[in-house]
Amino acid sequence: MEPAGCVDLTGTVSSVHLLKINGYHFTATMTQAEYIKALWDFDGHAWEVRCYPQHPDSAGFSWVALKLILLGEAQAHPPRKVRATLSCRLVDPTGKIGASEEKSKTSAFSRPQDCSSPILLVRRDDTKLSAYLNNDSVTIQCTITMFKELDVVIPAPVKEQEGPLPIVPPSDLHQHLGELFLSQNGADVTFVVGGESFPAHKSILAARSPIFEVVFFGSIKEGNSWRVEDMEADVFRAVLRFIYTDDVPAAELDESSMAEHLLAAADRYGLDRLKVICERKLYAGINVDTVAATLALAKQHDCSVLKARCVEFIVGSAERFGAVMATEGYKHLAARYPLVLVELVKAAARGRKN
Repeated sequence: MEPAGCVDLTGTVSSVHLLKINGYHFTATMTQAEYIKALWDFDGHAWEVRCYPQHPDSAGFSWVALKLILLGEAQAHPPRKVRATLSCRLVDPTGKIGASEEKSKTSAFSRPQDCSSPILLVRRDDTKLSAYLNNDSVTIQCTITMFKELDVVIPAPVKEQEGPLPIVPPSDLHQHLGELFLSQNGADVTFVVGGESFPAHKSILAARSPIFEVVFFGSIKEGNSWRVEDMEADVFRAVLRFIYTDDVPAAELDESSMAEHLLAAADRYGLDRLKVICERKLYAGINVDTVAATLALAKQHDCSVLKARCVEFIVGSAERFGAVMATEGYKHLAARYPLVLVELVKAAARGRKN
């Protein structure tokens, strides 16, 4: 047989952990150099995430800051350079509020003890921080994404006399999990939403959502019955179906306001793929009547691409700007975000300069 070929590709792998700081008010006594650390073995690399509760900035304010340190790589002589991104955001283990804006830093690591620059997550005096305090504990969702070279072996062509290779069938895992969702066999938790009950499986929910992971397997450890407030039963049913099948039927997204409600729920439970699916649906449906409400939703749930598209649409022409300002949706937007008019005027001015 002819020898196989080899080509270098760049791949990415990610891992998510939750860093919980108990007794947060005691961190006020820590010095600038003191930190809380978490060790993290991931894809053959050993990492350390350090949280500095009293990290100063150039203006003298104290921040909750995080750094990523490479401790070592298994079986690498000499060690290979690896690029990694640390992304962090505050989460509410109870699921009552959505996650905070995500912040990240990408660094190159060549040897053990290489360290990233700090991520300034939130100022200690920021009022938003208090919303994420639960029994004097703060939970930070940390994601490490590694960019590395992969050695991919390309097999030599198979000669006819060796016979055809068997065809690998497409994955049907989502179908099996969808059947489990419908059958409810082995369910060990029940959600009550709008008077309806939804049996589910803790392990599946925790594997898909960092919020459910904390709720069911963290220190909180909720019981087997959980009441969900501020959400309609149809929306929660769609969220559960997505968790099991990784899909949302297009017809379901076409229903009135479903995309808006699902986006809010996805942000609430840390379902990033579902959030992007809903963003794309709302992006395609922007018009004079919907853009103000969509912009408010994008601002509330940190959807930067959707927000930029809404602003671009509104300031595209003076006539359209005036038409949007005459809608009820714009009145609600201006009442909730009073500075939105200033942002739009600045965007319009930049557009005229360009």
